[in-house]
Amino acid sequence: MRVLLIEDDHTIANFIVKGLKEAGYCVDLAVDGIEGLDLALNNNYDIKIVDIMLPKLDGLSIIEKVREQKIETPVIILSAKRSIDDRVKGLQSGGDDYLIKPFSFSELLARIQAHLRRSNNTVETTSLTLHGLSLDLLARTVTREEKKIDLQPKEFALLEYLMRNAGHIVSKTMIMERVWNYNFDPQTNVVEARISKLREKIDKNFDTSLIHTIRGLGYVFKKENDSVS
Repeated sequence: MRVLLIEDDHTIANFIVKGLKEAGYCVDLAVDGIEGLDLALNNNYDIKIVDIMLPKLDGLSIIEKVREQKIETPVIILSAKRSIDDRVKGLQSGGDDYLIKPFSFSELLARIQAHLRRSNNTVETTSLTLHGLSLDLLARTVTREEKKIDLQPKEFALLEYLMRNAGHIVSKTMIMERVWNYNFDPQTNVVEARISKLREKIDKNFDTSLIHTIRGLGYVFKKENDSVS
């Protein structure tokens, strides 16, 4: 999941970025309104988090310009302004939620998850289970055949991405964009290395392999004899 954070307070920004990355999200950070608007208009994000008081261009203007372009990505507004009028103005400008500073990271994360569920038109999914492998998306735990498997945050994010696309081939470029948030560099083997570590944990000591390499194309999560697309 890709998140755009537009926040000029370095302490708050670092706090949010660190927490979201630990939770498995890819995060782009903009520290002024012009940079934030450029990122918002020219990249695909799953959710945007926008501070109101920003240098160069304020947060409400960013949201209004984004909505003018028919971009419907959910937006969570961050603000120290507490009045009902301020909150109403924020929501009327095109924001989907309004979070007052200071706030707890757990509340921000819960709101992000809620908006992502709504934007994807899904019921409140808190786990993924396929072929005997289960991911608890809230507790960030993994089990296979009732055996607990310890994963690093990037390994969890990679496995979640593979499972959400089960039966479909995902390329290295797709993985780099969605899990690492940057374009594939042919000179790096970061995907291969992390897939190898993930296989060691997910498939080793089990009768059936779930993570498969499709030569020249990418990777797929499936049972061994299932077809792919």
